[in-house]
Order: sequence, then structure tokens, then C-alpha cells
Amino acid sequence: MTESTPKRPRWSTSQILILLGIFLLLGYEVAKWGSPWLRRPSGEERPITARGDLGEDEKTTIQLFRQSAPSVVYITTLAQTTNAWTGAVTEVPQGTGSGFIWDDSGDIITNVHVIQNARAARVTLSNHKSFEARLVGVSPENDLAVLRINAPRADLTPIPLGTSENLQVGQKVFAIGNPFGFDQTLTTGIVSALGRTIPSAAARQPIEGVIQTDAAVNPGNSGGPLLDSAGRLIGVNTAIFSPSGSSAGIGFAIPVDTVNRIVPELIAKGQIARPTIDIKTHDGLSHSVTQRLGISGVLIVQVKDGSPAATAGLRPSRQAEDGSLIAGDIITAVDGKAIKNREQLELALQKFKVGQTVRLSLYRDGKSVDVPVPLAEAR
Repeated sequence: MTESTPKRPRWSTSQILILLGIFLLLGYEVAKWGSPWLRRPSGEERPITARGDLGEDEKTTIQLFRQSAPSVVYITTLAQTTNAWTGAVTEVPQGTGSGFIWDDSGDIITNVHVIQNARAARVTLSNHKSFEARLVGVSPENDLAVLRINAPRADLTPIPLGTSENLQVGQKVFAIGNPFGFDQTLTTGIVSALGRTIPSAAARQPIEGVIQTDAAVNPGNSGGPLLDSAGRLIGVNTAIFSPSGSSAGIGFAIPVDTVNRIVPELIAKGQIARPTIDIKTHDGLSHSVTQRLGISGVLIVQVKDGSPAATAGLRPSRQAEDGSLIAGDIITAVDGKAIKNREQLELALQKFKVGQTVRLSLYRDGKSVDVPVPLAEAR
């Protein structure tokens, strides 16, 4: 018996052609694109994709920063420390903040709370030149301070001034400062609200008429400028509202109209002459009397002899023979602006200067009367 040889499978011509076609196609693709596991890295940089020109808004922002940055300064406050072993006294950095150049005499504007409790301060310009600063004047009620440096005029670029009177909610704003110590930082946003009242970080009285913005303002921005789209100063960044201490999109700036009213007096006198009408009030007593009468206002408890209030004929409260209180004049408005308590009265008077005359609306003997009263300097 003979063994039979197994038959080998036979490929048809069509099958061979199909297989050949597949190999040729694979070879073509490998040659065209290269195999990712066979390709070797070239080590060459990728070509840059060309872009068009910058947008007009980008160009405007860039130009604004280039023009404004030389006016913004970096403020470092210093404190004294004593070496426990050697007794040597040295100055060490205490904190940082921002400011801006007011004039070519070297006057620098910042917040009072930036320099508060500091032993000394140094001001660094945008060209990185650093100068010792001396304190010229402060207005804690407005959280504004003036420092002065002895710098060459060629290094001083005063910031252009705008106005805050005609600001509108929604217009663009730009903040330049030194948040967290990072100098010359630009942030942008809009005017979020106007006429806000915030606590002052440097005084017990609140600051009225403040600008609210969503431009990112962080610790270190305090004292820096808030600018409009023309690069003009419209406010001084002074505070943030944040549960974490970082920007939450709610920042506040002192309006430039307030700054422009206060700074010249600080430069000239070192302090603001606080206007007064020389009366004494008592919120608790005022509330009791005005609530009984169904009105709002500030009861005059006492009028200082020889004061403008006395000259104007303002009537103080007095005690009757039976010990009861005979209510004096109740101030209900200052130049048409209604007031409810002593704090509002003081804030309303702050908007005027010593020597000016204000119109007080009074509730007297059941009637409303207006009386002009000149303002004296508080002592």
C-alpha cells in the first residue's frame, strides 16, 4: 500500500492579484505618511502659523498700558526689628502696595492703610529706580496719603487726570498695580456700580460715593490707579470684597473728583481742614425725638457759643423747669440731601470746605425752615 501525498492549496489568479494590490496599497500609504513606529523624530521646530493683525481693542489696551505704566509705582513699607542677641536695630520689609505719580515734584498718591504703622517706605519707579519716601500728608477719612520722593524730573511721569462725575455703569476700566508683589500688572473690567459706601480701612467713618468695579483687584493693588479707556485717572483702588482675601470680582476705588479735591490740600497743609458747624448731637436722643415726631434727622443738643451755628441762630435743646426735654432744631437735610444720623451729617459736611456756606434744612416748631450756615474748621 502506497502513501498518498497531501495536496497543496492552490491560489487562484484573482486571489493573488487582490493580495498583491493590498500590499501595494499599504506600501503606498507607508511611503506617503510614514509609519508612526518606523518614523524617527526630526528634532525640528514646527512651523509657526501666521496670524493677522491685532484687534483694535487689543492695540488700544496695549497702548494704554505702555503710556500709563511709567506713572505707577511699587511701594514697600519698612518696620524696625531688634536682634534679641546683639540688640542691633534693622529695617525689614513690612508690606507692599501700589501708588502713582501725581506731579513732577515727586508727590506720590497711595492709600493710608498701605503705609499705616510703617516705620519708613520706599518707592520703586517703573524703571526700577528706588527712592526713600517721606510722608507729606494723610486723610484717613478718605484713605488717601501723599508721599514725596527726591527723584529727577526726567524719571517722573505724572498720571493724566480724568473725572468721575460722568462715569457710567458698563464703561471699561483698567487697573495697574502690584498684586501679591507682582509689579506692573494690568487687569481690565467695567464699572459695576457707582455711589457705593464702604468701610474705611484707616478711619471709623465710611467712604461714600465709591466706584465698584469687576477689574481684578487683589492685595497689593491698594493705592494704584483705576483708569478709563483714555488712560485717565478716574479712581484710586482701595478695597476688595472677598471672603477669601483674593479677588472675587468686586473691587472699590475712591473717585478721582474726591482725590483731586483732597490731594492739593494735603500737599499744602499735610492734613485736611475738617469743616464743622460746631454743634453737639446724640444719636440715641435724636432717634427718640424724631421717632416720636415721625420725621428723620439729627437733633441739635448743644450749640457752641460764638460758633457759626450760634451766629446763624441754630437752636439747641434745653431742659424745662419740670426736667423734661424741650427739643431744639432737628437737621433733616444738608444742601437738599436728607440725613438720618450724626454719621451722615459729618459725611455730608465733608464734601464742603472750611469757609463755605451750607444750607441746612431744619424742623423747627413743627415747621420746615432753611438756614444758611458758614463752616468753621474743626479743632
